[in-house]
Amino acid sequence: MVGQKAPDFTLFDSEKKELTLSELQGQAVLLLFFPLAFTSVCTTELCSIRDNIAWYNNLNAKVIGISVDSLQTLNRFKEDQHLNFTLLSDFNKDVSKAYNSIYDQFGYNMKGVSKRSAFVIDKSGIIQYAEILDNAGEIPDFEKIKKTLETL
Repeated sequence: MVGQKAPDFTLFDSEKKELTLSELQGQAVLLLFFPLAFTSVCTTELCSIRDNIAWYNNLNAKVIGISVDSLQTLNRFKEDQHLNFTLLSDFNKDVSKAYNSIYDQFGYNMKGVSKRSAFVIDKSGIIQYAEILDNAGEIPDFEKIKKTLETL
């Protein structure tokens, strides 16, 4: 996927507003797919972004979290964890599939949960970094992500 145009999408955020990826051209984007709101590893990962959001803002990089959770669940998760970036609901799983970031089988026999993954998209809409984790207990390599963002 690196070097390819990022698949475009339009999803609703936790405040029920539409966001279209292609409308963000001219700005670097960090897409973070995560399995499920309120789970321990997802909470740890997204809270680390929250705590370092100034670094991403200084690079004019928009951080977007995506999961298959409902809008209401994501809104509650964002409020409870004081997350300061956009969360999008991919409830229909189309975007997770487009980014090859979906589990066929997850814990407790759940099907169609987003894989934990990270994509850095440059100002022209080209994927410059992609990391798709098969093990949901792992977290993307944020040092590599930061180095990629610094080169954009």
